[in-house]
Amino acid sequence: MKSPGKSCQAVTEPSVPGTLAVACSPLGDQHQARALAEELALPWLGVVKPQQVRDYSILLYSDDQGLALQITGKGAPGPVRAEFVTGKMGYRREHGGGTGQLVARAVGLQKTRAGLHVLDATAGLGQDAFVLAGLGCRVTLLERNPVIHALLADGLARAALNPDCSPVVARMTLEAGSSIDWLAQADPESVDVVYLDPMFPHRDKSALVKKEMQVFRQVVGDDDDSAQLLQAALKAARYRVVVKRPRKAPAVEGPEPATRIEGKSSRYDIYSLKALPA
Repeated sequence: MKSPGKSCQAVTEPSVPGTLAVACSPLGDQHQARALAEELALPWLGVVKPQQVRDYSILLYSDDQGLALQITGKGAPGPVRAEFVTGKMGYRREHGGGTGQLVARAVGLQKTRAGLHVLDATAGLGQDAFVLAGLGCRVTLLERNPVIHALLADGLARAALNPDCSPVVARMTLEAGSSIDWLAQADPESVDVVYLDPMFPHRDKSALVKKEMQVFRQVVGDDDDSAQLLQAALKAARYRVVVKRPRKAPAVEGPEPATRIEGKSSRYDIYSLKALPA
C-alpha cells in the first residue's frame, strides 16, 4: 500500500455523483482507510457519517469493528463485512453441524478423511471457505473484485487474532485476480475440489433480497462468465467441481451435473470426475 500523508481529512469532493468512495468513522483506522483509497483509486472522503453522504451510494467504510461496505442515506441497511468471529459465522463455527452441513456434503467430506485442497474460485465474503477450512480442508480463496478482496482480507486478518479462529484462518490462503486465469495456468488436478458460487442474475426488482446481496450487486454485478469458469474448473479439479445455485435456478451452461444436493433456498450441483480417496 502507498503510505498516506499526515492529514486524514477529506482531500477531494466529487464533481458528479458516483457509486463508491472510501471513508472512516472517528474510531476507524484513518491511515489504513486512506491508503486503501489510494490503492483502489477511489475517492477519499475522510471522517464522515454514512447517513449524511449524498454523492456516493456506497462507502468502503472503516470503523471500530474493521472494514465494511455501507449503503449511504437515511434508512439504509447496516454495514456488510467479512465477519468470522461473531454473529452468524461465530454461531455456525460453534454449532454448525460438522460434515453434515450441505456445503460439506457437496464437497464430499462425509466420504473422505483426507485433507482436501479446495479452491474457492468465487470467494466473496469467504463464509463457505471458512466452514470448509474449519472442517480440515486447505482452502485457496480467489476474489477478483478488489473492493471485495479488501473486505475479505480485513475479515481474515481480524479472525487470525482470535484464538478460536486462528487455526482455521491458517488453512486459508487469499489471492487476488481472475479465477479463470488462475485455473488456466494451473496444472491438471492441481486442486482436489473447485467450489463455485457465481452471482446469479436477479431481475425481479420487487423481491426483497438480503443486504449483502444489495451491496454486492452494486459493487460486483452479475457473473456473466460462469460457463467459462465452470469449463476451466473441470480441467483443473482432481475429484469434483461443486457449483452453488439458487434452488430453482438452471444449471450453469455446460455439462449436466452428476448429482445435486438441495436445501431450502439453494442447491449444490456436483460434477464428479473421479472417486474421492477413502
